[in-house]
This record gives sequence, C-alpha cells and structure tokens, in this order.
Amino acid sequence: MFIFEAKRIIIVIVGALINACALNFFFIRADVYASGFTGMAQLLSTIFSDFLNIDFISTGIWLLLLNIPVAILGWYKVGRHFTIYSFLSVATTTIFLELIPIYSFSNDIMLNAVFGGVLGGFGVGITLKWGASTGGSDIVAMVLSRMKDRPIGSYLMLVNGFIILFAGILNEPENALYTLLALYVSTRVIDAIHTRHEKVTAMIVTKKTDELQQAIHTKVVRGITILPARGAYSKEDKSMLVLVITRYELYDLERIITEVDPEAFTNVVQTAGVFGFFRKDA
Repeated sequence: MFIFEAKRIIIVIVGALINACALNFFFIRADVYASGFTGMAQLLSTIFSDFLNIDFISTGIWLLLLNIPVAILGWYKVGRHFTIYSFLSVATTTIFLELIPIYSFSNDIMLNAVFGGVLGGFGVGITLKWGASTGGSDIVAMVLSRMKDRPIGSYLMLVNGFIILFAGILNEPENALYTLLALYVSTRVIDAIHTRHEKVTAMIVTKKTDELQQAIHTKVVRGITILPARGAYSKEDKSMLVLVITRYELYDLERIITEVDPEAFTNVVQTAGVFGFFRKDA
C-alpha cells in the first residue's frame, strides 16, 4: 500500500514538473495556451499583465487560485482521495512555474505549439494513468458529467473552445490556430499514454470473489455483475466480475486487484456507451 502511494506521489510531482516545463519553455513566450484551467490561468495572466499592468500575479499563482474552489467542490462531489492528488499536482505545478525561469528555445510559434503540446500531454497522461489529474476542468467536468451523465469530453471541449477564442482575441488570430494545434497534439499524446474513453469495462476472473468484490466496493462505488466461470485448462471453478468504471478509477481498480488477488486475470475494454442505470455517486 505504502509503495503504491509513494509511486503515485512521485509520478504526480514528475508530471507537474513536465507541465511546468511545457509552459515556461514553450507556451508562455509564444502566447500559445494550454488546455483547461492551465490555459485559463495563462489568459488571466495575459489580461492582467498586458491590459491592467498588474504583473505580480503570475500564471502559477492564477492556476492555484482557480483550483482552490474546484478542490473544495471535488472534495465533496468526486472523492477525497482523487481530489487530494489532483490538488497536489496543481500545487507542485505552481511551485515549479515559480522556480523554473521562462525561456524560449525557438521563436517559431509552430515549434513551440507542437513541442509544448507533446510535453504537456505527456505530463497530463502519466498523471491520469496513475489515478490523479491536473485538477481544474477535469474535476468540474466529472461533477457535471455525474449530474447529467454526459461525456466528460463535451464539457472539456467547451472550456478549451473558450480558451481558443480568447487566444485569438487577446493576441493575433493565428495564436488561436496554434493553440488549437497544441491542444490537438497534447490530446493525441494523452490518448497514447492513457485512455481517451470516458468509461471502460473491466472483466475480472478470480477465485477470491467475495474478497475482491468487497475491496472494490470500499474504494469504487460501482455496480458489479458476478458471473460463474471455469478455467478451460485448469478446470477450476472461478467467478468473473464485470463492472463499468470511468477512466479516472482505472488506477485504483488495478491497485485493488494487485493487492487482493495478484493471480486474477483482468481484461479492460473500451466502452462506447452505457444505457440504463450507471451509478454516479462519488
């Protein structure tokens, strides 16, 4: 248990460092904006610096301020464990943004958009893969998705559309296009590392049916269907647990299975859609 949590903390911090490097080395100087609340923090920093001559509130500070009310919302609506790691990601990203100097490797805005997108996508991807998020829009989208049971991606698209629009208004129209390019690149990298699907179906074949079912329900509030199964080679009687979860719960499920029954066979498949009752409680 301790080893798992220690690894997760290290991954979250590394992801935050990578995200900070993407911003300070590629995005900020080129006026290209990241996705979600990070991009909103960049927009606020640009507005206050260029139009109001207020320079003492940096992008990192804005990112932290935007995420404080969201963290409170996530604490009660999404889950305390998930929110703690997400806020850890935000806090360490803010620290790294303040410590790492803003530097430009190239004046080519396209290179900045592409490499910033790759680096930022990698940082977000490994954070998601280990059961946390970079906070902000992810938490808001999860809350809205549970209220309406609609795909999280549609809410994230609205936030990113807002960022792209204002990127063009505050700077040149081409900045909006390069921001769109950066968002596309980062999304593709995230998809390659993690999973782009909002929901996945896990089929777990195990001999420790009751123990595994109880362990899953203490951590993941999802319905489970238990089916009888039999090994074709071993002829042993087993059970297959079938449950649909969100991508954010995948890491916790993997950890639970490893702790309770390391010999369990698990198949995780893409879920295109869910009809009927899908439990949305946190």
